[in-house]
Amino acid sequence: MIAISFLQRYFLSILFLVGISQFSNAQRADLTLKFDQPAINFLESLPIGNGHLGGMIFGNPNRDRIVLNEKTLWSGGVQDADRENANQYLKQIQQLLLEGKNQEAEALLQEHFVSKGVGSGYGNGANEHYGSYQTLGDLWITWKDTASLFTDYERILDLEKAIATTQWNRNGVKFIQEAYSSIPDDVMIIKLSASEKGELNFDVELSRKENASLSNLGENSLLLSGQLPNKDLPGMKYAALLQVIPINGTISNGEGKLHVKDSEICYLIISSATDYNIDHPEIPLGDPVQKAQEIVAALDLKEAQERHVEAFQSFFNRNSFKLNKENPEVQQLTTPERLLRFAEGKEDAQLPVLYYNFGKYLLISSSQPGQLPANLQGIWATEYQAPWNGDYHLDINIQMNYWLAEPMGLGDLAEPMRNFTSNLVRNGEKTAKAYYDAEGWVAHVISNPWYFTSPGEGANWGSTMTGGAWMTEHIWEHFRYTRDTAFLEEYYPVLKGAAQFLASVLIEEPEHRYLVTAPSNSPENTYLKPNGYKGHTVMGPTMDMQITREVFGNTIAAATILGIDETFANQLKDKKKRLAPNQVGKNGDLNEWLQDWEDADPNHRHVSHLYGLHPYDEITRWDTPKLAAAAKETLIQRGDGGTGWSRAWKINFWARLGDGDHALLLLKKLLQPAGGDGTKIVMSNGGTYANLFCAHPPFQIDGNFGGAAGISEMLLQSHGKDEVIRLLPALPTDQSWEKGSVKGMRARGGFSVDFEWDFGKISKATILSEVGGECKILLPGGGNLVNENGQELVRNSDNKPRVVSFNTEKGAAYLVNIK
Repeated sequence: MIAISFLQRYFLSILFLVGISQFSNAQRADLTLKFDQPAINFLESLPIGNGHLGGMIFGNPNRDRIVLNEKTLWSGGVQDADRENANQYLKQIQQLLLEGKNQEAEALLQEHFVSKGVGSGYGNGANEHYGSYQTLGDLWITWKDTASLFTDYERILDLEKAIATTQWNRNGVKFIQEAYSSIPDDVMIIKLSASEKGELNFDVELSRKENASLSNLGENSLLLSGQLPNKDLPGMKYAALLQVIPINGTISNGEGKLHVKDSEICYLIISSATDYNIDHPEIPLGDPVQKAQEIVAALDLKEAQERHVEAFQSFFNRNSFKLNKENPEVQQLTTPERLLRFAEGKEDAQLPVLYYNFGKYLLISSSQPGQLPANLQGIWATEYQAPWNGDYHLDINIQMNYWLAEPMGLGDLAEPMRNFTSNLVRNGEKTAKAYYDAEGWVAHVISNPWYFTSPGEGANWGSTMTGGAWMTEHIWEHFRYTRDTAFLEEYYPVLKGAAQFLASVLIEEPEHRYLVTAPSNSPENTYLKPNGYKGHTVMGPTMDMQITREVFGNTIAAATILGIDETFANQLKDKKKRLAPNQVGKNGDLNEWLQDWEDADPNHRHVSHLYGLHPYDEITRWDTPKLAAAAKETLIQRGDGGTGWSRAWKINFWARLGDGDHALLLLKKLLQPAGGDGTKIVMSNGGTYANLFCAHPPFQIDGNFGGAAGISEMLLQSHGKDEVIRLLPALPTDQSWEKGSVKGMRARGGFSVDFEWDFGKISKATILSEVGGECKILLPGGGNLVNENGQELVRNSDNKPRVVSFNTEKGAAYLVNIK
């Protein structure tokens, strides 16, 4: 047994006396996830995270499980998946497509133009070079004296403080468990306390089912360490360290466990590390055991919880969304009960706000600067073979993870996405040469921490060539929101490389002499040719053409702003004019392919050809009304079904079309309770699990992020060529949304916007100019704009909203007055 020093006991006793109690204040329906029983599976547990170290809290007072995750923990490793001579077959594949022989082209592509070897292992690559994201393991707390039943149980997640708290009573003693993952201290801390002295009696242990060894590291610490497989090669090394500090009690070890006895307060401190090197994954970093030890050694427990809350709220409180309608009847309900009730059509005005806040919470908790981006599951997985390897899908999923960042004022949390894009370039240049003999860089549909850029192993999905190009949109969007030219200069080579690749691979199709990409896919979808052939390989799918126009346009604009590459920009301008345009089909919808072919699945979950509506903005209801009408018809034909992320994307589509009621309809469908344990892969009927995780199914976090982004699109828009600020562009007519407020919403051009509304109409708004320059706003009828001195700048005397513009000064605020 070990004794705790007097100084430790003094500091930790102070912490107990002044610690933050999660139950001292009323629980807000827009900020709290709540359960009245322990989690029976992963999808009822509560997520915590500091960007790279995550936990899922089950909260069982008898034997508690906390799933641990380390974002960089992947099996597999660096691989060469390029077929070096694939470009020898490019012209032949393209010629077959030009001749309308798509079936032959797809067969040739499958034989010679997919990844070398098994690629991603057909989505099961844990034991292949591609690898899979894996759980770090489990922390178990086994309580003594559990013969008596526990009562008065409650488990909540406070989204504003990022603390998961469980409380229960047993034999007249109140127990509280508080868990959080600290951004500033880079540790997970679990504080256990009892209302009576000497009542904390439990064992604690770490476990992992494979590739792990457990050892004692000092009398009050356990070490879980090992090395994951990389097919026949050594893989990633990792370590998880648990240190236990009891107050007024004793601790001993034995049988791979730590035994805490007669304590009043106890702290469990977890650190983790791997030898992954984010910028050069081919060169492992130092000993992860030593790194995990150093993290714990540097921890000062005094005021650790206060530091955690302050750091978290520095992100969370940048932005807020409120609906003023309250439903007192939901205050005492659990989150699963609220989901069921909402699905029955009963009012819960705060549930959409809770979902919005949960999306913000998940972004802060799974993506911090200097890290890898959030993957398909954020950072939370319990598997050793995650669904689809838990990887980075580049045909919408990783991009959707970051749609909410810029509007919420959290653009710095999208830095991992931008850095990941930059790190794809080196491999992407090699892939561009191997397959297309092209300049620039390319990434296809899937990637991983080793920066995989090769095509996928299947011709029917893996040949989409614009995944990397799509990712560069987030670089340009960050500039649009910040006007940071130093940032633009730093990332310009990434933009340019994507444009160089697309410019190099374009071919001329014979009917209209448009320039088109080839070969490619419209992500994961199947066309039906007039001769009955169902295929995937095509030239010039609509999404490719939209992305190519966007990348060319962004690169031209960036070169102009930076005063460089005039010749290259002019070349892009010439090619951009000749790109295959958006086309309206015979049924009034937007064509998905170059020809007006039918969909093999009319209700397919991907609606990739509406990329030009969202997230790109070449289709708007004010500049291109005919194309907007075709986009609407496309959505009607596709229907409102689909997986979780598909429904989330459709919320954004309908918001861009100005239809708040249909956007709300999709939000309600996204919030429909999803049953099961989340292990079965289903390509439809998405919804929301009990802990608000989005169901693909199974769990996939992109729907959470996409749904929150969709709500922001309903409240404020600033897209389009003129970047006009539009307040409440798609507000639902539902009475729950009649009155509310937004603070800290960001608009393109470098503006932060606060506004309130009543009876569905803006009552007041303030625009803060963060960089200066011209601002354009759709000013309500009868409204005017004044500066901080009360001087009127613009007046709209019309009864209708009108776009007005005015010059702003950096740091100045401007008030919108409404008569």
